[in-house]
Amino acid sequence: MTSHTFARADINLSNWRARPYSTWSFQSVSEFVPSAVIRSARKQERPALDLGHFANLKVSNLAEETVGLEDFLQESESDALVIMRDGEIIAEWQADHFDPDRPHIIFSISKSVTGLLAGILIDRGSLSPDELVSTYVPDALGSAYGDLKIRDLLTMTVAVDFSEAYLDKSGDYDRYRRAMLWNPERPDEPTPTLRELLCSLPRAAHEHGTHHAYRSPNADMAALVIEAASGQRYAELLEAAIWKPMGAYSDAFLTIDRAGNARSSGGLSMTARDLARLGELVRTGGNGILPRRLVDELWQGGNRDVWASGEQRLLYPGGSYRYFWYETGTGALTGMGIHGQQVWIDRASKTVIVRLASEALPVDDRLDQKVIAVMKAVSAA
Repeated sequence: MTSHTFARADINLSNWRARPYSTWSFQSVSEFVPSAVIRSARKQERPALDLGHFANLKVSNLAEETVGLEDFLQESESDALVIMRDGEIIAEWQADHFDPDRPHIIFSISKSVTGLLAGILIDRGSLSPDELVSTYVPDALGSAYGDLKIRDLLTMTVAVDFSEAYLDKSGDYDRYRRAMLWNPERPDEPTPTLRELLCSLPRAAHEHGTHHAYRSPNADMAALVIEAASGQRYAELLEAAIWKPMGAYSDAFLTIDRAGNARSSGGLSMTARDLARLGELVRTGGNGILPRRLVDELWQGGNRDVWASGEQRLLYPGGSYRYFWYETGTGALTGMGIHGQQVWIDRASKTVIVRLASEALPVDDRLDQKVIAVMKAVSAA
């Protein structure tokens, strides 16, 4: 590993998601934001591998040039790549600044983990998709979530009036990030807890269940529902239901607000290898850890007609969205997070691929499509 060209003192809540600081802070989130620990089996990882024959794979970059996989990873601000086939890690790549033994924030792949927990509770009978959110979170009455069914919450078909603007510095998203303790406090405006903010969001005009609109607060509301239905804290449930049973090697971390509310839409950090192990559960049918019915529903996908008229339809044409997972329409499942995080699961080739990154932009549609093409190429290689 090479040393960073900046000091720790240079990094704070106003810049930790910006390059070059993010190349360090994305593996050190618990130094900035209060975090709960999800304990693992704490096993010793074997030494990191290299790309092996995948180094010869040719892919297309943003300049429409044909380059090697390693060159693509370096120029696309990637931090790490893990390739797992039939349950075995067969190839890896890390940037010089990356420590494979330290957890890396996975941003909105956290939503996909939240969907798995919801599915587990539904299978147990502790949570009903036909119940209203307000059954589990009574203070949501009067907000966009008051008359919302759980099934619409888990498919992002929520009629909520909220702007998903990641670069916002003074509106909805800044207030949301201040509530989760990810942005600096503002002396001119009191900061609500995450729960208070969620239960104050207004309803949009259209009906629930009719329009796919990606809004991060939905997955944070799902955590409040999950905690009420299970009687456990989010981190405790994740540890007991998935993390320890699957044999995670390293502890994971979850950011929380000052009241202990879980940032379940984007606050999880874990190693790339453990994220691949989680993807393997989804690929293989759960291995007795995830309910088979849940995994079958993930691969079946959601309502394609609703997806086809929704805001993300161009990301995966012909795809769908269910339990906060993308069903790509091409035989793969994936979870994605801002700044370039992705877990890609391809059943046909028995492949799970994890890419972690510290891309400068939260969302880069052109680069996203190039990365998706790389995932398909690696799966087919």
